[in-house]
Amino acid sequence: MDDGSSAPAYETSSSKEKHLEPTAGWASPDIDYGAETDLHRSLSTRHLTMIALGSSIGMGLWLGSGTSLANGGPAAMFIGYLLSGTMIWSVSHSIGEMAVMYPLPSAFTQWTSIFIDRSMAFCLGWAYWFSYWITIANELQGVVTVLSFWTDKVPTAAWISIFWVVVILVNIVAVKFFGEVEVAASSIKFGWIFVVIISCIVISAGGAPNEGPIGFRYWNSMPFTNGFKGFLSVMPTCIFAMSGSENAALVAAETDNPRKAVPRAVGSIWLRLSLFYILGSLMVTITVSPTDENLFGGTGVNASPFVIAYRNAGLAPLAHIMNAVIFVSVLSTGSISAYGGSRTLMGLTHLNMAPKIFGKADKQGRPIAGLAITLLIGGGLAYLNVSNSGAEVFTWFSSLTSLFTLFGWGTICLSHLRMRYAWKVQGRSVQDLPWKSWTYPYGAIWGLFWCVLLIIAEFYLSLWPLHGNPNAKDFFANYVSVVAIVVLYLAARCYYRGPWWVDARTIDLDAPRRFYVDGHDLRGSSGMKDPLL
Repeated sequence: MDDGSSAPAYETSSSKEKHLEPTAGWASPDIDYGAETDLHRSLSTRHLTMIALGSSIGMGLWLGSGTSLANGGPAAMFIGYLLSGTMIWSVSHSIGEMAVMYPLPSAFTQWTSIFIDRSMAFCLGWAYWFSYWITIANELQGVVTVLSFWTDKVPTAAWISIFWVVVILVNIVAVKFFGEVEVAASSIKFGWIFVVIISCIVISAGGAPNEGPIGFRYWNSMPFTNGFKGFLSVMPTCIFAMSGSENAALVAAETDNPRKAVPRAVGSIWLRLSLFYILGSLMVTITVSPTDENLFGGTGVNASPFVIAYRNAGLAPLAHIMNAVIFVSVLSTGSISAYGGSRTLMGLTHLNMAPKIFGKADKQGRPIAGLAITLLIGGGLAYLNVSNSGAEVFTWFSSLTSLFTLFGWGTICLSHLRMRYAWKVQGRSVQDLPWKSWTYPYGAIWGLFWCVLLIIAEFYLSLWPLHGNPNAKDFFANYVSVVAIVVLYLAARCYYRGPWWVDARTIDLDAPRRFYVDGHDLRGSSGMKDPLL
């Protein structure tokens, strides 16, 4: 969606020569900006748009909303998704502006190195890689929960092993095959959400066989089940549910024309937020009681609230279809987490922050070494579910991932602010940006503010947990990701040293940049170099 804010795509030779004047102080000959890699640019605008639309729809929304409803109540859950939605909307606009001009393999990790600081980039890249294999483990154990709705005869370890292999196959066949799988999964999720919204309204109005009119009964009787602390306990699940939306930034590096594809993906963000998260969570709150024992994390079958709504209403066929859609969603999210983890390692390698083997891709454009290590750790970690309850493992993993995600989102917003600042102090015109967000600077500031505030708020919840007393075990289980971030950052600071911020006047704004003429990427899908460079 261009909304008229984009600058003309054509740039003259003289304007480029002006932009390509050498800058001093930051650029180092040992740093590969990662603008050119072994990755193939075989994904189209359709792939990027659909991946952006559905990549984050997985266990967090379909299953995790059950724990949110029980712990926080209908009002807390709805407000949590609404607040999280405004945050990722802001983050997506920051991503859009940077991904068009700097479509790099690990995107935000490399942007952080360019615009903020190498130590921060090291910290962000490794923290995000941790979150990717944690998400793989979480989604694989989510498969077990989903399939237990139909049968509990198959051992947990067997289910994990089977679908671990499926995720591996999706990622190693070919990048274009991965893209098609994600398009199909996103199409299923996107189409089904309309059925969910319409059917839940009918159920709430009393049109189902086993339910009379419900309306806003649960909002009136128990809007907040555990007060403010209950609301805070909902936020990690809401953030975890929306984590993955930023993966569109990674996919941009393998898209044939980011100038065309990225704005469309950013333009679709409102659709995903309104339909999937905000309306989807509202449908749960008007059809399912927060005290239902069968909610994920309860004492019953540990089912999705959407499945419970259909089953309680006497709509068994829809309950089974819903469970099948959840199954597809969970596998899809696990698959794209492997994709994201391998590309993050590739970006770290280009910054000389990871072993060189992770920076290489094979003839098919697959970073095999990065995929192997990410899938190995993520799949291995999933076996924690063999000796622990699915809801307990989900709580651990979602808390870890949500805090890594908040750190990532905040850094993306800060990178955007710093990029625009560097653009300004080097005397460049905003009109030279190939695409610019109409939300700047307020969107980036809004996203950064809430990321910082929620990290602080989760410290309180980790110290004084819901339904428990302060103890070291719960604190570190819920907040260890922040401890890891601090340790990574301080270690990087000791190694890299230097100033705390990159001097905006010395940032090389052109070395990692993609140039466009008449809306077309000059490097193109064939890898053709810009003739003016």
